[in-house]
Amino acid sequence: MCPRISTLVETGGSSSGMKRAILAACVAGLFILSACTPPDSIPQGVQVYFSPNGGATEAVVNALDHAINAVLVQAYSFTSAPIAKALVDARRRGVDARAILDKSQRTEKYSEADFLAHNSIPTWIDAEHAIAHNKVIIIDGYLVLTGSFNFTKAAEEHNAENLLVINDPLLAKRYTDNWWVHQRHSQAYDPDDKPREHSVRR
Repeated sequence: MCPRISTLVETGGSSSGMKRAILAACVAGLFILSACTPPDSIPQGVQVYFSPNGGATEAVVNALDHAINAVLVQAYSFTSAPIAKALVDARRRGVDARAILDKSQRTEKYSEADFLAHNSIPTWIDAEHAIAHNKVIIIDGYLVLTGSFNFTKAAEEHNAENLLVINDPLLAKRYTDNWWVHQRHSQAYDPDDKPREHSVRR
């Protein structure tokens, strides 16, 4: 909690001295208030991509290719082979990669859930909601990729979608905190929970 600001001005003395004391107290109060106010989120860079065929998949892959420490994924539909491969490649470089998927990905014909889990990427299913509709990737605590763009071939080639790539550590912190909120009520994905007809990845 922020401290209360009290003005400590002795009575007496000249009027000009009193004014200077009050002004000094006001300035000090502003410094205290500014220290107690959460800093504004000011993006250091924003890029936007539109589909179909606007380079969104390439932008996601490029961002994952440059990941160094950590990648957190939230996806409603995840069927994009290039994005899944880039995520696995990051994991093989030593990046801490994790994913939360919507419950539909347990049975989605072309879901990459099995591919991720079989490549040592911890994967969870968020069945707490009617739809876990987030499409978010957080990279290295500063970069956020989000928008309507699902991580699918259809979103890249056929749908009208948008993807934002935002360099903003404060925003990334908020998304990271929210990611962990969802992870806590999600269930670990086990590819062996039920047999599924093998499908060719696309």
